[in-house]
Amino acid sequence: MLYFQKWKLALVMLVLAAGVMFAAPNLVGRDITDKMPNWLQPLSLGLDLQGGSHLLLELNTAELMRDKLEGVVDVARSTMRTEKLRYTGLAVKDGAVVATILGDESERAQARKALRGAIPSADVEMDDQGLVKIVYGEKARKAMLEGALSTTLDIIRKRIDELGTREPSIQRQGDNRIVIQLPGVSDPKRAREVIGKTARMTFHLVDSDTSVEDALRGRIPPGSMLLEGMDARPDGQKQYYVVRKKVEVAGEHLVDAQPSFDQSAPVVSFRFDALGGRIFGKVTADNVGHNLAIVLDNKVVSAPNIRSAILQGNGVITGGFSTQGASDLALLLRSGALPTSITFLEERSVGPSLGADSIRAGTMSSLVGLALVVGFMVVAYGLFGIFANIALVMNMVLLVGGLSAIGATLTLPGIAGIVLTMGMAVDANVLIFERMREEYANGRSVLSSIEAGFSRAFATILDANVTTLAAAVLLYHFGSGPVRGFAVTLGLGIITSMFSAVMLTRLMVVVWMRAKRPTTLPV
Repeated sequence: MLYFQKWKLALVMLVLAAGVMFAAPNLVGRDITDKMPNWLQPLSLGLDLQGGSHLLLELNTAELMRDKLEGVVDVARSTMRTEKLRYTGLAVKDGAVVATILGDESERAQARKALRGAIPSADVEMDDQGLVKIVYGEKARKAMLEGALSTTLDIIRKRIDELGTREPSIQRQGDNRIVIQLPGVSDPKRAREVIGKTARMTFHLVDSDTSVEDALRGRIPPGSMLLEGMDARPDGQKQYYVVRKKVEVAGEHLVDAQPSFDQSAPVVSFRFDALGGRIFGKVTADNVGHNLAIVLDNKVVSAPNIRSAILQGNGVITGGFSTQGASDLALLLRSGALPTSITFLEERSVGPSLGADSIRAGTMSSLVGLALVVGFMVVAYGLFGIFANIALVMNMVLLVGGLSAIGATLTLPGIAGIVLTMGMAVDANVLIFERMREEYANGRSVLSSIEAGFSRAFATILDANVTTLAAAVLLYHFGSGPVRGFAVTLGLGIITSMFSAVMLTRLMVVVWMRAKRPTTLPV
């Protein structure tokens, strides 16, 4: 009992030092912690404690499916032209792509086989009259929606991270909704604008054979479309462009976009990947003297003239941007385009006064709970109760340090988990001390009673904490938001309380035993 292995002593000292180091930033101001490295930062407060913005958004599933079907139209048209099949009436109708195959039965069978090979995820149906219907089944639709929701979550997370928001909460709700909580963001206007913009950028050649006036009268060639410009004309009227429908270069090939300046005017410089650079170089080389429209979310940002081939795979977007506008556009392009548009269903701002009240109430409950636990342990177990209280304080330091180290966000449920942990932290000591009393009452010596208290109570302590830890893991896995915050605090608190009760308390008892050599048990 009196022998405490050196590696255990080193481990205890190392863990305590690490806990103090990670917990220390919580005692200094933000001006100091901002100068510290990213891995040494204080606890971030959740939306319910420091206030902020709560946003609920929904994916436009109808638009998503419409875009998918429009893509199927392009694939079907290309496939049937490649197979030299005659068809008519290719269009999207009633949630499906329809067309009529002209020709005999062999051509219809050829069309059916070719379309099924080109669009394997869709169901291709054809009747005796050659009417073909391409539709996505329920399973395929769910897979598309799941993929779109996952992509949207990733892109929104990238955009919010680049905005510099500390510890945002971004979670899915149901099949097509996302809940976003932005602690510390009292004015969510800019965040909402950045989050909600689709940012789908494409490059199209301008149709120089069709005038804007003819297009406005409805005379638009099948392969072209009329788009509004992002900037108005000098006379204040809307500016329009007639551009080819064919996408020359897609925004998916962008690998970087940064705000910069060109002749003192804010612009956005962009760079393509290797494949995009080759495509962009070929397009510019083959169309010198023509205009190339840069289209963002179906609006033309600019349509510069191609003066020479651009073979380096990079370029500049100009459009009368402000400095903030150029920064936001670069951010959107870097993070990628959303698979579909989103609608904001709910927006709430939580004032800091609610958080301040919650912090005061949580602090008061923690202090009261700590005082009651400390008082009980001293009254019930005397000197050993003081040892347990010292271990309790260090347990709190380790808990706060651990939460800070993993970058956890402290919420009201998290504070509840801390309060609960304080009671559980001394539970192990109570079991140990009561076992010591029983052994001493049965006639054992002081040393033997203390040894039996630690060794024989360990199995019970381990069982109790493992079952509680399992519950915390399940809460974290199946829960979300505040429930997860509670689970993280509870789980980490169980680990630190096990360490403080079994290792730290034992170390203090060993040091006391060596120094005093007692003849009676002070419990």
